[in-house]
This record gives sequence, C-alpha cells and structure tokens, in this order.
Amino acid sequence: MNLAVRERGGVRSGFRGDIEGMRALAVVLVLAGHAAPALLPGGYVGVDVFFVISGFLITGLLLTELERTGRISLVEFYARRARRLLPAAGLVLVVSLLLTFVFLPKIRWAATGWDVVASGLYVMNWRLAERSVDYLAANQAASILQHYWSLAVEEQFYLIWPLLLILVTLGRRGRAWRARPGVLRARLLLGLAVVGVPSFVWSVLLTQNDPAQAYFVTTTRLWELALGAAIAVLGVSLSRMPTAVAAMLAWSGIALIVAAAVLFDETTRFPGYLALLPTVGAAVVIVGAVRAGRAGPAALLGLGPVRAVGAISYSLYLWHWPLLVVAKARFGELSTVTALAVTLFSVIPAVLTYRYVENPLRRAQLFTFDPRAALKLGAACTGVAVAAGLMFQLTVWPPPQKPVVPAALPALGGSTPPPGSLVQQQGPPGAAALGREPLGNAAGRPVDRVDSIVPDPLAAYDDVPDVYAQQCISARADSTVRTCSYGDLGSDMVVALAGDSHAAHWVPALQAVANANRWRMVTYLKTECPYLDGPVPLPDGSAVYDSCVDWNSELRRKLTGADKPDVLVLSNVTYRLYENGQVIMGDEGVRRTVETFRKTWTEIADTGVKVVVIRDIPYQDMDVPDCVSQHTRRLTRCTTPRHEALSRSEPQVQAASGAPGVHLIDLNDAICPTDRCAAVIGGVLVYRDTSHLTATYARTLAPRLRDKLAEVLE
Repeated sequence: MNLAVRERGGVRSGFRGDIEGMRALAVVLVLAGHAAPALLPGGYVGVDVFFVISGFLITGLLLTELERTGRISLVEFYARRARRLLPAAGLVLVVSLLLTFVFLPKIRWAATGWDVVASGLYVMNWRLAERSVDYLAANQAASILQHYWSLAVEEQFYLIWPLLLILVTLGRRGRAWRARPGVLRARLLLGLAVVGVPSFVWSVLLTQNDPAQAYFVTTTRLWELALGAAIAVLGVSLSRMPTAVAAMLAWSGIALIVAAAVLFDETTRFPGYLALLPTVGAAVVIVGAVRAGRAGPAALLGLGPVRAVGAISYSLYLWHWPLLVVAKARFGELSTVTALAVTLFSVIPAVLTYRYVENPLRRAQLFTFDPRAALKLGAACTGVAVAAGLMFQLTVWPPPQKPVVPAALPALGGSTPPPGSLVQQQGPPGAAALGREPLGNAAGRPVDRVDSIVPDPLAAYDDVPDVYAQQCISARADSTVRTCSYGDLGSDMVVALAGDSHAAHWVPALQAVANANRWRMVTYLKTECPYLDGPVPLPDGSAVYDSCVDWNSELRRKLTGADKPDVLVLSNVTYRLYENGQVIMGDEGVRRTVETFRKTWTEIADTGVKVVVIRDIPYQDMDVPDCVSQHTRRLTRCTTPRHEALSRSEPQVQAASGAPGVHLIDLNDAICPTDRCAAVIGGVLVYRDTSHLTATYARTLAPRLRDKLAEVLE
C-alpha cells in the first residue's frame, strides 16, 4: 500500500477523500483566523497544513510517474501545475485590481499594482518580507493580495523540487528503482534532508531574531513541504503500522493542528520550532488516516460536505481575503459576525471559479494530449496579470511629489475660519494657523473639506525626515549606535536627539531650530527602541528586545563620555517592560514604566546634561492618509477623540513630573487643538500614518519647539 496518490480526476486516480477533508480543515482555519482572530487567533496554521499536503501530493505524483515511465517529464509536470493553479489565480488578480479601483482609497492603488505584478510572478512572499523589515510600511493597511505569499512559496517549491528529484535519480531507469526501492528512498530522503534540515534550522534562528521576515521567506518554509514529501517517500513503510497505532496517530494529529490554531496568536514567534505542531499534526494524519479506517478521522474528513469544502479550498482561499479587505475599507473595522458573513459570501465566487474555471481547464482533453498548450495558457494568465498590474500604475500617473518646505521658520499667527464653517480656508500653513494659543483654536477644528492638502495624501508615506534616506536609524536587529549631524557642524552647542521613530519625526522641527540658533544637532535613533535603561520587549511582546538593550548601553556610554551633549532631547512611544517571560501590564506595568523612565532620565541629567522630554503625540485610530484619500469631502470621518488620542502618553507626564533636571515639552495642543484630533490643519496633513507626524507638519511646529527650548535654556 502506497500512501502517495494522484490528483482527483487524474489517470488511474487513487483519490483520498481524507486529504480533501484535510484541505477543508486547513482552509476553514485560515478563513476563521482572518475573519475572527479573537475566536481562532492561530488560524494561520492552516497554511502550514496546506504546505505539508502539497509536499506530499506533489512528491507522490512525481514518484508515481518515475516508477511508471522511468523518468520525470518537466513539461508535463509544469503543465499540470499551470492549468491547475494559474487561471484561477490570474482571474482573482485581475478582479482584485478592479475591486481596488472601485472600492479602495487611491493611496493604495500604486502599491496594489505592484502587488499584482509580484503575485503574478509568484514572488509576493519576498515583497512582503521586504516590507516587514521596512518600519515605514509597518502601519500601512494590509495588501488586498497579501494572502498570495503562501502560493508564492508553493510555486517556488514546485519549481525546484522536480529538478532535485531528477538530480537524485540521475542514471537510473524506473525498472531499476522498482528492483531496488530502498536505494531510491534513501537517495530521496537524503535529498530532502539537504533541503529540509537547513531550512528548519534557519527557520528557528530567523524566527528568534526577525519573526516578521521569517514568516514570509521561502527558506524558512521549505522544510514544511519537505516533511510532506518525506511521507510520500516513506509511504510503503509507514502504511504497515498496526491499525490501533494508526488511529492514535491520526487523531493526535488532528488534536495538534487544532491546538495550534487555538493556542497560537499574533504574538507567537512563528514559524520556527512551533510550526512543528501543525506540520507534524498534518503529517501523522496523512500517515495514519487510511490505515486507521473507521477508527480514525478519515470517515469524518471524507464526509461529502467536508470534501466539498476541500474541493473548492483553493478558490475559497483566493477569494476570501480580497473581499474582507474591501469590506473593511468601505465600512471600517468589521465585527466578528460581519467578517464571518463576508467570508461566507466568498463561497459564491469560489464555487463559480471552481466550476467554470478550475474544473473545465483541468479536465480539458487538449491539455492532456498537448502539455505545451497548458504551459502557454499558464504563461498567458501570468502575462495578463503582470501587464494589468503594470498598466494599473497609469491610474496614479504622474506620481505626487514630496512637498518642499521652505528653509525659514514659519511665523506664529493665523486666521480663524468663520463660525460654523466646514470648509478650511487657505492661510498660514500647518500649526502656524493656530496662533499663539492653539488649544481650542477654531483653525484646528476638524472640517469636511479644505482648499488643498500638503502633502498630497498619496505622497504622505514618503513625507519623512531626512534620517531615513540617510540611514541614520538603527534597524531592529542592529545594535550599532548610528549618528547623523545637522545644523552648524562646527558649533560648540550640541543638542542630541535620541529615541525611536517618535523621536525621528521631530527631526524636521529640531533641524530648523538648530539651523536658526546655529547649533550642532546629532541624532541617535533606533527602530522601536526608546532611550531607556530597562528590558524593553520586542514589538510582538514575545521576548526581550536584546539589540535595543545593547544599543542603550552603548548610547549611555557615549552620552556620558566623549560625545556628551549640552542638551539631550528625548521622545518615544510609551513602552512597557519585559520580565520573567512576559510584558508587565496593568497598573503595575504603568508604575514600573514610570519609575524606569524617571530613573533613566535623572541619571543622565545628574551628569550635567539638560534633559528635555517631548511628550509623545496623540494617536489616531486609523491610517490617516488612507482615510483622507478616501474621504476628501468628509474629512471629519478621519478624527479621534482628544482624550483617547492622548491617553497613551500619560505615563511620560508622570515620569517627568518631579524628576530633577528633566524638562517636559508638550506640543500636543498644536497637534490636536480641539476635542477631536483633525487630520488636516492649516492645509497640512498632520499624520503620515496612525501615529507619526508628516515631516511637513512637524516643520510647522518648529517655532513652538524653539520657544519651549529657549525657556529650558534660560
């Protein structure tokens, strides 16, 4: 008995209904995880189940062909993959472009076009991996094609695995392998080990250091497909186990998969070694289900309704995510019930695609007798999708330009719009429109329409301080203290700026002040890392941010040594501490955070450095450029209550209060002057995402920062 089977409907099909049922389980996990993460936080492990199934099925098909014909035909293999996968994938790519054009804000159009190109070429996982380490892209909305990353991994595996099989079996014919099956299995397992073992080791290592990137890259996922392949290679041996053992294995496999889906969540460091739960679970189900018979889960997985879901699982996977993204863009955050309803609705296009695209092309006699015709079809599907993605760039042509801000400090002053006006008139730019007393100023009140917006929301993501282009910020895995200097480089007055990206967005304002006062300004910045003498957690809260701790140690040494500044300006997100394997939350977490910040700031102040803490800015509860580009005539939709927006930074106020030598500067009245935080003030877009100022608006805050610093230095 050989565990490996052919695809459904293939010649001499050995179709296994339990495998179809496992596909149903996998896709239901993924869909539920996307639609209702609160109910099934680890639903993403369904993708790992798919990987094991794919490795098993593809290897089984190739081995069957090798035994039957004595060779592996690359043309026939790739032709089968092309007609099975590419038409449906290409259809959803093109439809996703149409959905983007009709329903998504224009700010997403260009990126979606490139996502279609990457998805059509099956390299979307590498594009997402690159974005995962790009902090500037971290707060942007999820791509409508983000789910294509897993298809890219599988296609890349399909590309290399037949070639490796041919290399491993080189010099032997099918009859020779049938005469010595043990030698064939040994060679194949060696080939799998060469691929799988380094991939698993790399997955564990990279997941520890950079879990966001590890999630997407092919090199951390190959071992999962190789595991499925190994089961196909060992099929004959594994199928001889006792029925009771097979049943126990199969049911324990289901339990492992479900446990992973329930216990894992977005903070789990995945894949790494934890991916063994769903992958080994899938593997032992494949091994034991058939042998266990009615005592195992095969009867349940083989039920008609379950197999029906498994049959459309590919199309269902393709359709559900674009519909969820569109629904969220149009209606805001979806309730669990609404998201599940949208997901259920995706069954309709999935069934239509399966019936009128997948099945007719898979069963077409033309492609059976002429595999090259299937390759041409696949190339056409890919070509159409890639061409559509490239042409979609014309919808945002010419691209908006990054604004050029005058070098001189803007003056304080401004005009007030007439009472009751919902249209903001042109006047002094940005915060300058708020006058000397910004709190409550009508010029900062949210309105529905403005005459113009600078920067254009389509260019807002790129309206960032110079420090990003000049690579002045240490990346997450980099503990090197990087510096950049601005202003009068020969000045004896040195002002240092240290912290995370929420310190970085003050660079334009501080640059202007340094230039005006002829100071030398030096930056010390690191991604998601404050100036703090304490164990800060990684962004996912899963472990101590070791490179941040090391960076802080080196930075404190510099700032108290030869690089000691006259003034140290600090700003950052309010962080919690990490101890005893967890983030300290609740009131105790706030108390410890306040104590640690106060202690860190006081220690540097005791060395004679004037310490200035700029209170963190108000947080919006949406991606502001995305919202503004979608609601240009209803900008009041893009606002957040002031008390909610400011709540996150209260611990900083407490930490600075009573700390000797520490001065708190609070400019938030000029960022959120009224009871709701506006997206646009004085014709300037305030935010470039949810919690970072545009460089343009930060620059208009320079006079206020200058005056506050002057008070400190008196």
